[in-house]
Amino acid sequence: MSKKPPFDFENNPDFYLNEVYGIIVIDMEGKIRYLNRQCMKLIGYTNPTYDQARELFGKPVIDVFPYTHMLENLAPDITKPQIVFYKSNYGMGISMNVPLIYNGEKIGLMEYDLVNEEKVFMELTDDYNAFLNDQLKQLQKKIIKLEQNKYTINNIIGFSKPMNTLRQSITTVAKSNSTVLILGETGTGKELVAHAIHNLSNRKYNPMAKINASAFPENLVESELFGYKKGSFTGASKEGKIGKFEYANHGTLFIDEIQQMPMNIQPKFLRVLQEHEVEPIGSHESVPVDVRVIVASNQDILQMVKDNRFREDLFYRLNVIKIEIPPLREHLEDIDELADYYINQLNMELGFKINGIEPAVIDRLKQYNWPGNIRELKNVLERAMNFATEDILTLNDFNFFTPSKGPSLPDYSSNGNLIEETKRKAEKELIEQVLSRFNYNKTHSANFLNISRPLLHQKMKRLGIPLSPSKDNNHET
Repeated sequence: MSKKPPFDFENNPDFYLNEVYGIIVIDMEGKIRYLNRQCMKLIGYTNPTYDQARELFGKPVIDVFPYTHMLENLAPDITKPQIVFYKSNYGMGISMNVPLIYNGEKIGLMEYDLVNEEKVFMELTDDYNAFLNDQLKQLQKKIIKLEQNKYTINNIIGFSKPMNTLRQSITTVAKSNSTVLILGETGTGKELVAHAIHNLSNRKYNPMAKINASAFPENLVESELFGYKKGSFTGASKEGKIGKFEYANHGTLFIDEIQQMPMNIQPKFLRVLQEHEVEPIGSHESVPVDVRVIVASNQDILQMVKDNRFREDLFYRLNVIKIEIPPLREHLEDIDELADYYINQLNMELGFKINGIEPAVIDRLKQYNWPGNIRELKNVLERAMNFATEDILTLNDFNFFTPSKGPSLPDYSSNGNLIEETKRKAEKELIEQVLSRFNYNKTHSANFLNISRPLLHQKMKRLGIPLSPSKDNNHET
């Protein structure tokens, strides 16, 4: 049996081009200058020959291909390849139009098919849709990760014993799915701890929803948590709305100021924790949810239970794992590192160029009791940086800051809780100072304190702080 001679590539240059789908070349007048065999088969030639191809040379492309888009891309200013989609009697397809440039001048256009069978086109469309869906899922994961990496365990600053213990607790708790109760004074970083737990857990690539129980009117807390069906109540969205529980499915729900949750909502909240399902307002069907719940409070919830201001059964359901954040006054040795951290952060956020802080300033900062904790420290540093005249913070930049060794103790003859009275007094003094600084502008004051404006109003009412200094001097906005 004789062997076939090897293919002679050098003497068969047209072979390459004939194997490419649908090549056609036109000049700047739109006349055909070349077609390959694949292209001729596409327009009806069963066994095309070179002579048949030559008969088409010089004819206007529009006469041979009535559906062509080549003339649209023939303009001299179009010098980059263009993708073209076809729908014609020949079926659906995708082609590439490539400008032909000679000595810097456009002399014509070549088109070749990327897809010229409708079945392949449909398969390609399905594959492309699957590719896009996969990319969207990956993008969603990246966005969620970016969102949640706003705070990680690395944002917990300080290597004092209390802070090392806190980090260890977070690392241990993150491995579980149990409910967590975070306790800490105002400004200690309860939300930061919640984020750190989520970002160390196996839920970190799923959503983390956040809600402040005191930031919504009582009639809106339920819809925010559990969602509602369309037309459930006056003013409801026509499309309905999913609640935070559904949004955080397979992820984490963080509820701050849990002690402010209305009593009438607490039973329904308890049921979700026990049954792992929610029932949106206006619906008679329950929706299963897999959510890890983390709550936070700056108050003694157990005392609220004793005072019948918080449900006992809900408290014990929330108090599965408890993390207590130490106040700044219990780890003053971390102020050096905290000051450096927030100076660098404020430099990036506000465009400052402060390179450090004098040791004498650190000594003064360590003499203060910090009722507003780390949040107050950051605010003090920010204020000093706004008025700094040098690239190093000095005592002159802190003339506004005159710390005392500690707040005065309440009257021992009082029958109240001394710790709670001290907290109350410190909180009241801080809010009054901030309000005075911003001329009782509630929006600016709330932003400075990093709390919502409704919560500021609630605190003012609870602490007996007037809403304005006088009737004729109301700067509220």
